[in-house]
Amino acid sequence: MSAIFNFQSLLTVILLLICTCAYIRSLAPSLLDKNKTGLLGIFWKCARIGERKSPWVACCCVVMAFSILFLQ
Repeated sequence: MSAIFNFQSLLTVILLLICTCAYIRSLAPSLLDKNKTGLLGIFWKCARIGERKSPWVACCCVVMAFSILFLQ
């Protein structure tokens, strides 16, 4: 089943996107900072969410990992 139609898979993809964008921005800030608008601005926004809400994102990662490993 596609990640679009399965809610848990969609949340996993969004969470991985936020974590990946925040990690890429920590390594190479200029890569994401030059695209703040448009379609590529989504990645910059995900990086900002990952930076500002990092304790919440980390808790969500732990909960998602637990649910994938033990509840599926």
